Amino acid sequence: MAENLTINKSHSTAEIYEQLLPQLEALIDPDIPVISNLSNIAAGLFNAFDKISWCGFYMKSGEVLYLGPFCGNVACTTIKIGKGVCGTSAASRETIIVEDVDKFPGHIACDAGSKSEIVVPLFSGSELFGVLDLDSYEYSSFNETDKIFLEKLVSVLINKLDFVQFKLL
Repeated sequence: MAENLTINKSHSTAEIYEQLLPQLEALIDPDIPVISNLSNIAAGLFNAFDKISWCGFYMKSGEVLYLGPFCGNVACTTIKIGKGVCGTSAASRETIIVEDVDKFPGHIACDAGSKSEIVVPLFSGSELFGVLDLDSYEYSSFNETDKIFLEKLVSVLINKLDFVQFKLL
C-alpha cells in the first residue's frame, strides 16, 4: 500500500504543520511495530519542509540514545544522556531549540553542515523513550511554531504507540 502526503510547501510553517499533522496521525498504526511508525513520521517531516536537512529519532536504552529511524545523511549512532543537544534534551525532558549549533556547549557534530537544530523528548511521566531530532543547514531554522507542533506530534506518538514494549537491545 502506497501512502502519499499532500503538502503545499509555499504555505507558512504553521500552515504546513496544520496540513501535515493530521496526515501523520492517520499513518500511526498501534498494531504495527513502533519502529515502522517512527520511520514514516521521520520521512513525513523530512519531506514536508525544505529547511530540514536531517530528521530522525534517537531511542533510549540504559543511559544511551541509539540512532533510530531517520532521513538524511548518516548520523552518530550513540549519544550519552546529558551530552550534546539530544542528550541534554533527554536529560532535561525539555524541547531545545538551537539557533546556531556552534554556540551550544558540547554540541556533537554528526553532520558538519548542520547550523541549527530542534530536539523534542519523547517521555511519559518519568519514563524517557527517546528524542525527535531535526537539523537544518540554515541558522535559526526552528522556532516556537516548530516547538508547539512537534510537541503535539510527540504527544500523539506517546499516546498511540506502546513505547514501554519497544526494546532496542
